[in-house]
Amino acid sequence: MHTLPNVFKFFRMHETLKNTDTIRRIHEIRDEFPILREMVNGEPLVYLDSAATAQKPEVVISSIANYYRQSNSNVHRGVHSLSQTATALYEDARTTVKEFINARYAEEIIFTKGTTDSINLLAHGLGKILIDQGDEILTTEMEHHSNFVPWQALALEKKATLKIIRFDDKGEIKPSDVESMISEKTRLLAITHASNTLGSINDIKEIVNICHAKNILVVVDGAQYIPHAQIDVQDLNCDFYVFSAHKLFGPTGTGVLYGNRKLLNQLPPYQTGGGMISEVGLQSTEYASSPQVFEAGTPNIAGVVGMAVAIKYLQETGYAFIEAHEKNLLRLATEKLLQIPGLKIIGTSENKVPLISFVVKGLHPFDIGSLLDQMGIAVRTGHHCTQPIMTRYGISGTVRASFAFYNTADEVERLYQGILKALKILS
Repeated sequence: MHTLPNVFKFFRMHETLKNTDTIRRIHEIRDEFPILREMVNGEPLVYLDSAATAQKPEVVISSIANYYRQSNSNVHRGVHSLSQTATALYEDARTTVKEFINARYAEEIIFTKGTTDSINLLAHGLGKILIDQGDEILTTEMEHHSNFVPWQALALEKKATLKIIRFDDKGEIKPSDVESMISEKTRLLAITHASNTLGSINDIKEIVNICHAKNILVVVDGAQYIPHAQIDVQDLNCDFYVFSAHKLFGPTGTGVLYGNRKLLNQLPPYQTGGGMISEVGLQSTEYASSPQVFEAGTPNIAGVVGMAVAIKYLQETGYAFIEAHEKNLLRLATEKLLQIPGLKIIGTSENKVPLISFVVKGLHPFDIGSLLDQMGIAVRTGHHCTQPIMTRYGISGTVRASFAFYNTADEVERLYQGILKALKILS
C-alpha cells in the first residue's frame, strides 16, 4: 500500500472534520454543554483547557441538583427511605465505574477526592507495607506533581531511593527505558498513562509486563488518558489505576482508586473515623473491608452520582467517535500551529492525547495566554504542575491548548488566528 503524501493526509483529515454528519453531531453535543454558550470578553467562548478540567453536560449538572432535591441523605447508615435511595445511587455508581474500567469486583473501586487523593492514599499505605530503607521507587520525569511529590516524600521518609526515568527529545518513554532502570531493590513504579504537558501516551501494558516479571508493583495515573480512550484494567494488568471525575466531564472533588482486591486488603487505612469500621471498642477497633475501609467519613455522594452519569454519557457518545474526532482535531491544530513563525511544540510523540504545549521564541506564555483570553480563547499557561519537564527543556512554562470531543475545526482556526494576532501585538 502506498503512503499518501502529508498534504493529502492533511486534506483527507480536514475533510473528515468538515463532514456534514460529523458537524451535525458535534453541534448536537455542544448544545448539551451549557457553558459553551457563554461569552467571554464579548467573544464566544473557545474552551481549550479540558486537560485541566473538562466541561459538564447538562445531564451531569442536573443529576447533581436532582440528588440534592430528591435523594439527599447519608449513605450506609440509615433505614429510612431517603438513606436507602442515596445508598443505592452511591453503590450503583461503584458498579458503573467497575464495568467502565472492567475491574473484576466492585470492592476494587475506591471513591476518593480525585487523582491526587488516590495517589496519597497509596503512598501512605504502600509506604507501610512495601517500602523499607534502601528500597527503590521508580517514577518518571514527565509526571504531574501529584504522581511525583508523594513518592518523593515517601522516599525521604523511608530513606529509600527515588529513581527517575527520563524521556527522549520527542517526550517519549519506551518500555526498554523502564526496564533499564530496574534493579533488585526496585519495589514500585508510579507512571502516568498520558502526560498532561507533553501529551505522550505510555505503553502501560508492556511496562506492567516488564515490572511484574520482576515482582514490581505498578501505579498508573490515568487522569489524562481515560477521558479520551477506553481502558481495561484487567487487560493492562496494572496493580492500581487512578483518575479524577473532573477530567471525565464529571464534578470536581471526586475520583477513583482502582486496586487489585488482594493488594487493597493488605493496605492499612488512610484515614480513620465513621463509616470505615466494623466494630469499635474502648481500647481497640476492627476495621471494615475494602472499599469502606478507605472511605472514612461522609463521602461526596452527589459527586459520585454525577461521575456515574458522566461515565454513562461518555459511553453513549462512544469512544470510537471521541477518539476519531479528537485525533483529527489534534492533527489539524498541529498542522496549523507549526505554520506560525517561532512557535515550537513541546512534546512531539506521534502517539498523543489531544493537547499541544508550545512556546514562541522571545515571548512569555503568560502574555500569549492573556491576549488569547481577551479574544475569548481559554488556554492554560505555566508549568502545568510538571516543573521537571520545564527544567528538561530549559523553559519556564508553555501555552497549552487541550481539546475534547466538543471542540470544532472552527475553534482550531480561531486559536490559530488568535495566536497570530497576539504575536503582532507582542512583537
